[in-house]
Amino acid sequence: MKIGAKVFLFLISCLVVSCLKKDEYSNIPNIEYESFTKINNINGIDNRGILRIKFSDGDGDIGLSDNDIIYPYDYNLFIKFLEKQKGVWVEPKIANGDDTTYFSFNSRIPIITPVGENKSVKGVIEDTVFINNFLSPFDTICFEIYIKDRALNSSNTIRTTDIIVNKN
Repeated sequence: MKIGAKVFLFLISCLVVSCLKKDEYSNIPNIEYESFTKINNINGIDNRGILRIKFSDGDGDIGLSDNDIIYPYDYNLFIKFLEKQKGVWVEPKIANGDDTTYFSFNSRIPIITPVGENKSVKGVIEDTVFINNFLSPFDTICFEIYIKDRALNSSNTIRTTDIIVNKN
């Protein structure tokens, strides 16, 4: 009986230790497309959407501080807006209100480096993006996305599924 109890305690100890195993990921960030949810305005026209991507990074150096504002640390979430125009994917230039600059979908991920010895990190990034190019008659879009860590390692590039935008 004592041997059985010791074996049981040993197996439980092994189980607990295996649960505490350090996650190991590449120091180069990796991302996967998770989902895209359209949000329409009160008239039923698709206006914005919520983009969700999974990420992992072995050394946890994802994110920028509020003081990181000068290139190459101005953005770390890079999003390219693409429209399907007559069967071909095109990146349209969408003018800002001043008509001298173009709208950027790029964004910033805040610092999320974990405290402690194990710096590896994984999670989901959510970003709300505009999806309706009112200057264009085309209704099928997608996004190409990648991220950079603070060491300027670029992740893989992913593409969303085709998104049909209700423009009426």
